[in-house]
Amino acid sequence: MAGVPLDQRDGWIWFDGEMREWKECKVHVLTHALHYASSVFEGQRAYNGEVFKLHEHSERLRKSANILDFEIPYSADEIDAACREVLEKNNLTNAYMRPVAWRGSHELGLGAHSNPVHLAIAAWEWPSLFSMEEKLKGVRLAWSDWQRPAPDSAPFASKAAGLYMICTLSKHAAEAKGYSDALMRDYRGYVAEATGANVFFIKDGEIHTPIPDCFLDGITRRTVIALAKEQGINVIERIIKPEEIGDFEECFLTGSAAEVTPVAEIEGTIFEKRDICQKMIEAYADAVQPKKAAAE
Repeated sequence: MAGVPLDQRDGWIWFDGEMREWKECKVHVLTHALHYASSVFEGQRAYNGEVFKLHEHSERLRKSANILDFEIPYSADEIDAACREVLEKNNLTNAYMRPVAWRGSHELGLGAHSNPVHLAIAAWEWPSLFSMEEKLKGVRLAWSDWQRPAPDSAPFASKAAGLYMICTLSKHAAEAKGYSDALMRDYRGYVAEATGANVFFIKDGEIHTPIPDCFLDGITRRTVIALAKEQGINVIERIIKPEEIGDFEECFLTGSAAEVTPVAEIEGTIFEKRDICQKMIEAYADAVQPKKAAAE
């Protein structure tokens, strides 16, 4: 299925409360979200039939919509149930899942309060954001020319579609130079994140990661921080300047799509060690697997 365009696949998508055939799920060209980016989404993974931290994702989806001033007409519990229904209907156990909510097409203009809000949930097999070869070697990152905007310039706490426009531009530019992805600075020039994943650095047995004060505090990010602390590894959330990059020994990315992915290079700065990175890969892989009931 890897070569089949997403709009041509077979299967089922949950769309506004009912299951619809995959190829029939379409929206109008005058949909508000297409013109004004009034859309929010989640990226989440199912492992052995269960979506990791599903309820957190569903709650964040609703919160993201509220930040963009619209209300998803389904509760977090209802979204949870719909996600599980999608997995079952498509006979999926290990999958990537994309819930997306958006303003519809009743009217087109900046004022959009009368537009209905839609919700769709799709899932498909997608092993990893990066290829196995890239993950084994470690991905190579280029510096992006685009910066994460100031917190009073964009709704950074929302997983809003519009915030990813500069991520696409950054990733395309990095790939054109032969890299896998891009590392972005924030509006102050400090290290922020990759285009779709948070970044971590290791020095002297401690993990350092940027403070998410102008970019999304990822669910995987928080999970990895908790896992590191459980293993007795000190985690320091702080401002990281680009000129510090060469002082670090290891680097890795985290995200629902990326999971835990080692970084081999940031545009000329090489990271050869993988000790703590490997620990976090293993800890995360164990954490995402559904736990058997205590009675079993």
